[in-house]
Amino acid sequence: MELNADFNKRVVMHADEIDWLSSPIPGVDRRMLDRIGGEVARATTIVRYAPNSKFSPHIHTGGEEFIVLEGVFQDEHGDFPAGSYIRNPPTSGHTPGSDKGCVIFVKLWQFDLKDRTPVKIDMNKMGSIRDADRAGVSVMPLFMDERETVRMETWDANAGIGLDLPDGGEFLVLDGEFTETGDQLRSHSWLRIPMGGRLDAKVGHDGAKVWVKSRHLRFADAPISF
Repeated sequence: MELNADFNKRVVMHADEIDWLSSPIPGVDRRMLDRIGGEVARATTIVRYAPNSKFSPHIHTGGEEFIVLEGVFQDEHGDFPAGSYIRNPPTSGHTPGSDKGCVIFVKLWQFDLKDRTPVKIDMNKMGSIRDADRAGVSVMPLFMDERETVRMETWDANAGIGLDLPDGGEFLVLDGEFTETGDQLRSHSWLRIPMGGRLDAKVGHDGAKVWVKSRHLRFADAPISF
């Protein structure tokens, strides 16, 4: 399966306009944002766990990165409430589920296969710092290496937010809304801007919180051996 697999194109997906699709695991449904592959895939997805659902035990051969959007995600490593940012690197494994149900935004098979750095951050407990170079922006760093930068940004109400993206970028709206190139992005809308692009956003009256990943799309076309 291929969905939004041309990384040279700008893509906007609104989660609330995408149908839920059943996964092979009862009680686990998905909204697909981009995908290359079958059940094992390079993928960006919003996943919903029904109460008392559990996924099969598995190893993350290609790594897993996710944000808990709603509810509490659980595995043998702990309980992770909405606002948690998790990186499970290649060779890690777990048995994920949720007693009361949850929704997560997850990216699979997008790690450096040599990466062994786990990350577990509760963004609710982290502070942000004002960006000295970008008016109206506060930044919460989440992860950075030679391949990518991941952060949560808070954008002031009614601000104009610009960002050059020589190596591309992705944006997930966690709260609030903004317009960009004529598109109105709202809670759980996802934007991917290709290499050489630029973000030009106008923030709504209530401001916005946005998960941002940059510098990584130069590796998007690398061959994958599932």
